[in-house]
Amino acid sequence: MAFGIIKADTLTHSTAGSVDTNYVVEGSAKAWNNMNGTGTIATRDSFNVSTITDEGTGYYKHNFTNSMGSTEDFVAGGFARVSGNLGFIVGFINTPFTASSFEHATAGSSFSAADALFVTISIHGDLA
Repeated sequence: MAFGIIKADTLTHSTAGSVDTNYVVEGSAKAWNNMNGTGTIATRDSFNVSTITDEGTGYYKHNFTNSMGSTEDFVAGGFARVSGNLGFIVGFINTPFTASSFEHATAGSSFSAADALFVTISIHGDLA
């Protein structure tokens, strides 16, 4: 069986312009998740997140389908909505992160741990 390789430094769209492939490789999210963090937690939609775990009130663990290349080189960002009001992703718990997962906490306006109706996270860095 033969495999092909496509090499390109630039991707060009017929009407939307061009982008260097370095932006795709280095700048794209390597994992993201949109989840319900209340009751029985569940992923609404995701990329490169295999499972999520409820670690207690306001605490969640995301497991990657494909691990990150390092435990030091990715950044997590996110948003949470708690009880109809703005909530916060208040901390990323693993320090350092593991290459295959990370944990975070969400809090409400009182800054105490609280389950979130909507949790979105985005992970950037290099895959293994």
